[in-house]
Amino acid sequence: MSKTNITIVGVNYYPEDSAIGLYTTQQAEYLQSKGYNVSIITGFPYYPQWQIRSDYKDKTRWYKEVINNVTVYRYKQYVPSNPTFSKRIIHLLSFTFGNIINLFKVDKPNYVICIVPFTSSILLGWLLKLRYRSKLWIHIQDFEFDAAIDSGLLSSNKSFFITCILWVEKFLLKRADTISTISNGMLNKLNNKVKNANTYYLTNWLDTSKFRVKTIQKHDYLKSDNFKILYSGNIGAKQDWDFFFAVLEGLKTSTGIEVIVVGEGAEKTKVVQKIQQYDFVKHFNLVPYEELPSLLSSADVHVLFQKSDVIDTVMPSKLLGMMASSKPSIVTGNKASEVATVYQKSQGGYYFSDNSVDSVIDCINELKNNKELCTQLGANAEQFVVKNYSKENILDNFILELEK
Repeated sequence: MSKTNITIVGVNYYPEDSAIGLYTTQQAEYLQSKGYNVSIITGFPYYPQWQIRSDYKDKTRWYKEVINNVTVYRYKQYVPSNPTFSKRIIHLLSFTFGNIINLFKVDKPNYVICIVPFTSSILLGWLLKLRYRSKLWIHIQDFEFDAAIDSGLLSSNKSFFITCILWVEKFLLKRADTISTISNGMLNKLNNKVKNANTYYLTNWLDTSKFRVKTIQKHDYLKSDNFKILYSGNIGAKQDWDFFFAVLEGLKTSTGIEVIVVGEGAEKTKVVQKIQQYDFVKHFNLVPYEELPSLLSSADVHVLFQKSDVIDTVMPSKLLGMMASSKPSIVTGNKASEVATVYQKSQGGYYFSDNSVDSVIDCINELKNNKELCTQLGANAEQFVVKNYSKENILDNFILELEK
């Protein structure tokens, strides 16, 4: 009996080991381990540094490799070092049209799974569907156009262009047999965009076994005896860096506190330059995925400051690791967001929607002076993640839905 063939189309894949690249890799390898024949159409690894990795720069423009039994077809897409909106469009188009050749290389797929972003990857999946009569599943990790509008990357005076790209998005989404996304708020947004679609709630997950080890050594970046506040993740436009630096200003007179930023991304240069004004703040580049449990569990508290005008365009992938580390978090954002609901249900930290610097600083001082509270909040967060977001449960249910 021949194996069922699945082709996944998405710009991010291993060796990218954070955010969407990590989830797509784990999904592909899990499906392969369950007896499916999985192939990937993807780009060259570039995220979050926004440059193609040095060990891939000399590879041919179309490059095939096998990673953990998954066949990977790559196209060397254009990657801007300064990703403005117009350059991101070229980046998107380069990936999409360059990978058309790879459509002819994969085995006839029974299922095609397109990962958004990029929305244009749906075009590649649709072409496979038309040729092979495959079932097309679209999985939305980020409403990239909404995020661009909300975060100011796409200005409101380009209303005609906005209308056009949202029409293209709707047209492509309607080609799907099933559309999934990662939060209930995003599912509501999806249903407003595409009426009567067959939708599925496919949340992000965590390999909780890796993050629950209590004997993890302190990470080299967080070995001091200070009260350690950690931000780890993408340094991009979706985070509220103005608020972050306002908090740093408020902490200048505090003693025994250290802030550590571990990350890379489009805003890295600006953020790192400004960090140098503060002697209690350190920056390091992202660590490999295998070091992440040690890094996260070595902090005393995690922070994630999101712009409050963005509602559910994205569910931060870093959130689950933060919570599974058994440490509390302080998060800001819109009060109507999915993240706010998660923190309300989990009681694993604090969520603020009023942009109050004083509230955040009071919260930091309270946690610094109350270790028992830190322990209780951290335990709540860990238990919530294990119960609701373990990798095996979520992907097994996904496979059952796929086979329907």
